[in-house]
Amino acid sequence: MPVNLQKGQKVSLTKGNPGLKKVVVGLGWDVNAFDTGGDFDLDAAAFLLTDSGKVNGSEDFVFYGNLKHPSGSVQHMGDNLTGAGDGDDEQIKVDLSMVPGNVSKIAFTVTIYEAEARRQNFGQVNNAFIRIYNEETGEELLRYDLGEDFSIETAAVFGELYKNGNEWKFNAIGSGYQGGLAALCANFGVDVE
Repeated sequence: MPVNLQKGQKVSLTKGNPGLKKVVVGLGWDVNAFDTGGDFDLDAAAFLLTDSGKVNGSEDFVFYGNLKHPSGSVQHMGDNLTGAGDGDDEQIKVDLSMVPGNVSKIAFTVTIYEAEARRQNFGQVNNAFIRIYNEETGEELLRYDLGEDFSIETAAVFGELYKNGNEWKFNAIGSGYQGGLAALCANFGVDVE
């Protein structure tokens, strides 16, 4: 039975699942009926952060333009351009055993591509969720449904995996940002060209 989280709730992934190494982070969403004259293209990304809350370098930002971290620990499974259909829209695989020692948390974000040009925001997105399942067994471990808190935001941090001693835990964050991907990159210390 997966754990359904509320905003701000934290849960251990590894405590109840000894030996858990490979997980898949699935992110999904539906777009509502508002016609903005263009498709919604939401993009999931992962930021591998040090204790400072920032990335060490631009390679610690895994997204559609950099699908695999050099360590092999985090791999983006590719861009979904529409969000149509049920289930996960984008997936990011994480091998917890390969995460570099200087990385203390991995933040999972979703942004709306070209949101300003297309006049789109998270207020027009429904049923957004993040879930984590065991890659080896397919068992869903946790799920967090974001609810309807957003109006003008064009980027959101859905949640983060973080190291606590020898355990990996998950924090359901659900916080929105204006300014899209650039705002997230600035927040996490990624230099954007």
